[in-house]
Amino acid sequence: MKKVNFLYLRSQLSFLLLVFLLTFSTNLHSQEESADSVGDVAAGEALFKSNCAACHKMDAKAVGPALRGVADKFEREWLYDWIRNSQAMVAAGDPIAVKLFEENNKMIMTPFPALSDADIDNILAYTSQPKAQPVASAAGAEGVAASGGGDSVSNDLVLGALALIFILLVIMLFLVYGTLKRIAAANGVDTVTDPNKVPLWKAFAQNQFLVIVVSVFFLLAGSYFAFGYLMQVGVDQGYQPVQPIHFSHKIHAGDNGVDCNFCHSSARKSKTSGIPSLNVCMSCHKNISEVAEETATDEYSKEFYDGEIAKLYQAVGWDVDEQQYTGETEPVKWVRIHNLPDFAYFNHSQHVSVAGISCQTCHGEVQEMEVVEQFSPLTMGWCIDCHRETNVNLASNEYYAKIHEELSKKYGVEKLTIAEMGGLECGKCHY
Repeated sequence: MKKVNFLYLRSQLSFLLLVFLLTFSTNLHSQEESADSVGDVAAGEALFKSNCAACHKMDAKAVGPALRGVADKFEREWLYDWIRNSQAMVAAGDPIAVKLFEENNKMIMTPFPALSDADIDNILAYTSQPKAQPVASAAGAEGVAASGGGDSVSNDLVLGALALIFILLVIMLFLVYGTLKRIAAANGVDTVTDPNKVPLWKAFAQNQFLVIVVSVFFLLAGSYFAFGYLMQVGVDQGYQPVQPIHFSHKIHAGDNGVDCNFCHSSARKSKTSGIPSLNVCMSCHKNISEVAEETATDEYSKEFYDGEIAKLYQAVGWDVDEQQYTGETEPVKWVRIHNLPDFAYFNHSQHVSVAGISCQTCHGEVQEMEVVEQFSPLTMGWCIDCHRETNVNLASNEYYAKIHEELSKKYGVEKLTIAEMGGLECGKCHY
């Protein structure tokens, strides 16, 4: 008869009972928490964004203090009165209201008399939500995405494997050749080579015509490749440097639709497009200290962009908690991407304002670039081809209309190109 270990069974039953009690107590605790919590979080989020987000943030000070956990700091009835009419409470001398008013530089809070108790409960339920913690594997997932996915195989690994296989095949051929020679010698087979056979290199050296043809071929091929290499000197097409503060044109110009001329305002009236000052950045980021959840694809990218915004604050000396400038600034050493030679003249305003050329014509689809690169070669031939193919914009331009009428008769054309207006003259770009 099989013996039963009652002590073992008792320990197992005790363990199952303990698990059951813990599960039951956890469910009771969660039910108690849900019973204590008041308000709809989703509705509160919508109310918070439409009424509160202009002055408050969840975890950082903006115009007003951070609001996460505000329901735990004050009584709910007091919050009802404060949100509906804070100035009435200050005027009545409420000590808490007066203290908050003075701590926030006596900023007058907008009253919200239309919000019902249920609306305020929903907002407080939203602000009572715990802060989302970053996913630990997000950085690893980002690394996998950057390398092209976890299932892909590196090209270097494939080439290395093929090279190893080739080397092994060569070694095997030499081993087989040596083995066959030993077998032939053991069986008395004489492996004598033809005495009249001439080595290949000697036969090539003795044929003077073949030597001349091959030499001319290599000379022309070498000159062609050397010329092509030298013509690339100074051409930085595809240049994509890393900037000290990451600026995503995709987020700003693409997702948010910020016009190029908002930051590069001098492009319409100056020779250069200019690098926007950090004050231009702060005109928006003074109130935007973190990336919106709709913009960041995951917690890792959100932390990355928030860190870049922190670099901006450090450069301009902006104290996020106090919402004021400290006066301690640091220069930002931007890396220039588009750089024409000093002997070449180019005027942005002439092309942008007069000719009406869009930024994307020369700089590519910048609104889709996470990191900006030099899209065009910016060579002399590239500029000349554009002048030969581009027609003069005559819309609402009486000056060009008069020139077009005179020169079109001279050249016998209906449309006038930049080249026919003197766009190929050396003095236009080299002075």
